[in-house]
Amino acid sequence: QLQLVESGGGLVQPGGSLRLSCAASGFTLDYYAVGWFRQAPGKEREGVSCISSTGGSTNFADSVKGRFTIARDNAKNTVYLQMNSLKPEDTAVYYCAVFVGSYYCTAQHLNEYDYWGQGTQVTVSS
Repeated sequence: QLQLVESGGGLVQPGGSLRLSCAASGFTLDYYAVGWFRQAPGKEREGVSCISSTGGSTNFADSVKGRFTIARDNAKNTVYLQMNSLKPEDTAVYYCAVFVGSYYCTAQHLNEYDYWGQGTQVTVSS
């Protein structure tokens, strides 16, 4: 059974850090780009970051550039999102998703992603 499981969310103070993990089971992530998305209450789901199959190419939303990094360990079948200098506006449910259409982050819309995790809550508050 194909499954993505996010973990690592929680409550953190502004300026703090969290590392989210996206672990795949039932298939290998080696050949696929993986994206991180988030959805705040009352808002649409938005893209946060994406990493190519080898990790050689990444991109970030303007709102998180310089604060978030993305990495992958294909041996562990896991993708990570390191979030630093967190702000209250980063509060959201964070999802990872797999794009099987390419090794690279070429999807133009989140609807192109094929498999999604269940999400992990990140709350940034003092």
